[in-house]
Amino acid sequence: MRNQLPDPARLCSQIAELHRVSVSPTGKFGFHITTYHGKYPQSVEWNDNWASFFKTLLGDALRADLETNGPWPELEKVSERTLNKVVPRLLGVLQENGREIKPSLIHGDLWEGNIGTAYADNSILIFDSGAYYAHNEMEIGMWRCVRHHISAKIFTRQYFREFPVSEPVEEWDDRNRIYCVKMNTVHSAHHKGDIVRQTVYEDMCYLVDKYAPWDKD
Repeated sequence: MRNQLPDPARLCSQIAELHRVSVSPTGKFGFHITTYHGKYPQSVEWNDNWASFFKTLLGDALRADLETNGPWPELEKVSERTLNKVVPRLLGVLQENGREIKPSLIHGDLWEGNIGTAYADNSILIFDSGAYYAHNEMEIGMWRCVRHHISAKIFTRQYFREFPVSEPVEEWDDRNRIYCVKMNTVHSAHHKGDIVRQTVYEDMCYLVDKYAPWDKD
């Protein structure tokens, strides 16, 4: 196996096809067994509300980071507001006013370290997943992380040629940001002292300022 990123068009076509054709056996978000993101178990109990499901995922990640890296009062304060105010507002609208999102099977940890191509036939191989049924855009939260080669914008652009952005389209980048917060928080929990914890804090501050400003209480 070659440990290199495949052609963006080939990779994104196959990922989008997985998202499009997969069917949750319960019609809900989640998975039938516990899955892992790195060494951390994920709370993937079935839930028909995506915002509620994601709040649990992110909350678990933030607690793991706190255990690894220790207290940071400002981060803890903005984390609580993100979970209780930003997530319901930003992700709740995906299932309001007649909108629906399909629970799609995602890999859950899709970066170049978990992708390769076979020597024999150049087929694409993906492995080491933390799979569950999710909003399909959750998959590409990892692609925002600048430490990964898959953050090259051509991959996201190619994906959306295959699978359209969810409504409201104008909030796509903010959804991508909050999905990346979960990915970066898990990374921070695995790597004590990593600068990515600062990125998590700054991204949540941005989202709180936009969707749940402190002066609106």
